[in-house]
Amino acid sequence: MASSSAHSRISNLQNHLSPLEANNKLRSLVKISPQVSEALSNGRAVVALESTIISHGMPYPQNLQTAKEVESIVRENGAVPATIAILNGVPCIGLSEEELERLASLGKSVQKTAGRDIAHVVATRGNGATTVSATLFFASMVGIQVFVTGGIGGVHRHANHTMDISSDLTALGRTPIAVISAGVKSILDIPKTLEYLETQEVYVAAYKSDEFPAFFTEKSGCKAPSRVNSPEECARVIDANIKLNRQAGILFAVPIPKQHSAAGNLIESATQRALTEAREKNVTGNAETPFLLARVNELTGGTSLAASILSLETLRL
Repeated sequence: MASSSAHSRISNLQNHLSPLEANNKLRSLVKISPQVSEALSNGRAVVALESTIISHGMPYPQNLQTAKEVESIVRENGAVPATIAILNGVPCIGLSEEELERLASLGKSVQKTAGRDIAHVVATRGNGATTVSATLFFASMVGIQVFVTGGIGGVHRHANHTMDISSDLTALGRTPIAVISAGVKSILDIPKTLEYLETQEVYVAAYKSDEFPAFFTEKSGCKAPSRVNSPEECARVIDANIKLNRQAGILFAVPIPKQHSAAGNLIESATQRALTEAREKNVTGNAETPFLLARVNELTGGTSLAASILSLETLRL
């Protein structure tokens, strides 16, 4: 009798912890657009897109135009775009035109939302623009395997004093999703970022290059850990990662097209000045990256922003 009762309790516990049931409960907490939902159900390709680049990356209406262009490029290549954001406390996987417009027009009044911030934004029914780490979380929740962004976060310069390391890196280390980007933002410490990604067991490869790109520029001076030469090769790596049930992600770094690459010495000079100003003004934490990007753009006369927008050409991989 006792054995039967124990068996019953274990069965109930197993049912309660069923991965399928848990996944369904998680998915019920988010709003998935009809197009994304249909694509996922039918096994079609879906590409996740972050929303911080919309709210904090550039001014309105340029941000809206860029967001629409990025989604259009995804569609032209046969996939369904899933821009991710939190609106009125509801995580949205795939935005309508009206939702994109709203997010773009709200701009920096929308909270920049990393993985740690998700629960708070949802609980307070706020609006959140997802960073790489938060986008990875929601994409993984609904089964999206590929995520495209401009540049990921990383280890900040002077991190040996500040311990400022982006949660993008730890999220990549525990989320089995392939991220395609134009590399790591050049305002960061790229060598240390690559070392940290290795520690997190993230496979990193440059696309058709032996050198790791630096977001604004096609070259960083850092040798890429690995190299891939075709979309098919990328697909085989993603497939193997999934089949082996590895829980770490993949980073494919695609250099910005050479004709759009900003001059490396110009960007570096502006970055050094912006870093000095950030320290003088005590700009830290998640406010630092937007400040640095904005100042570098001002100091380069808009060159860095133009390169940032054109880095989305990586989508045409």
